[in-house]
Amino acid sequence: MAGPLPLGDPAPADGRLPSDLSIDPTVPFSVYLHVPFCRVRCGYCDFNTYTSGELRGAKQEDYASTLITEIDLATRVLADAGALRPMDTVFFGGGTPTLLPAGDLARMLDAATDAFGLVDGAEVTVEANPDTVTPEVARILADAGVTRLSIGMQSAVPHVLAALDRTHRPENVTTAVAAAKDAGLAVSVDLIYGAPGESLADWEASLDAALALESDHVSAYALIIEDGTKLARQIRRGEVPMPDDDLQADMYELADARLAAAGFEWYEISNWSRSVEQRSRHNLAYWRGSDWWGFGPGAHSHVAGLRWWNVKHPAAYAQRLAASESPAAGTERPDEESATLERILLLSRIREGIAVADLPADKRTRVAGLIADGLVDAVAAVRGRVQLTLRGRLLADAVVRELTD
Repeated sequence: MAGPLPLGDPAPADGRLPSDLSIDPTVPFSVYLHVPFCRVRCGYCDFNTYTSGELRGAKQEDYASTLITEIDLATRVLADAGALRPMDTVFFGGGTPTLLPAGDLARMLDAATDAFGLVDGAEVTVEANPDTVTPEVARILADAGVTRLSIGMQSAVPHVLAALDRTHRPENVTTAVAAAKDAGLAVSVDLIYGAPGESLADWEASLDAALALESDHVSAYALIIEDGTKLARQIRRGEVPMPDDDLQADMYELADARLAAAGFEWYEISNWSRSVEQRSRHNLAYWRGSDWWGFGPGAHSHVAGLRWWNVKHPAAYAQRLAASESPAAGTERPDEESATLERILLLSRIREGIAVADLPADKRTRVAGLIADGLVDAVAAVRGRVQLTLRGRLLADAVVRELTD
């Protein structure tokens, strides 16, 4: 299970949005549907997920109906605020959404579509573990309106999968990708690099395997050690080593080079696609600060600068909704300084970067130093944008500190 929820102001029991909230109807609206179930807990994961032994009163088979109750609440809240908009993107995340019957996912999507509508060409993504994707599952999802499957490959090397506590076999990925393609779904594969015992050669083998799948999109994330996870405890006890920063940098550079050679283009530090159309529009909505409602236990939402988050445990979530109460646990409205920091942090990660004019006035002169250090593209800066170089992507946190501290 994830760490504690953030501090914030109490959320109203009816979920009502503040009357002074200024909502722009032209801002795209996205929906995130959280499915908090996993067969086993991976040692590195700190997401808000639960195995069957941790549900304590919540029932997996009731989950779709419970979440649809929150969709009904959201419809009323947004209608009262004059902010009902069709969905530009939908994302089922987790956890492992495909642990639920595909028909349950279809019901949830139908309920959201009935409530909000879908823009033409909307992107609808489902995350999936490779061993939960069959031709029948892929067909049901495609028939329901899903357009994209994001498959948790993580590695093609058995000992790396074991180090990450992943239960699927490498060959399951090939089968899952084939099922998704046969159903007409776009495919993304997710990779993790820097696991204990993973060599550069191991990572190269995983990249080769991912490229052989001929997917539309690849995400590659450096392993991060989160407090409270099994992996953090193993490292603290000296059972496995900390990830090597230099090795992870080498792995990132190798991934960028191999993906570029295969026709992929980076559009966010950890994400590459074959074309602009195959970028993850849902994740771009987060990075660009669009509006979204996150449904499910522990899910976070954002509308017009207001943020709120739901209670974490599925049982508490279900109890709130059964009592006709909002499941929101807290809310906040970041001040201008915090909002500026977040905007720079997020926009600097994507290929288009952030406009120099959108930086705080007293920080704009620092761009020249970042160019001199090889962190920011000089040509883009002349055109008025801060865009990271490859070196800048490796040191993105340092760039953000320079532009905000």
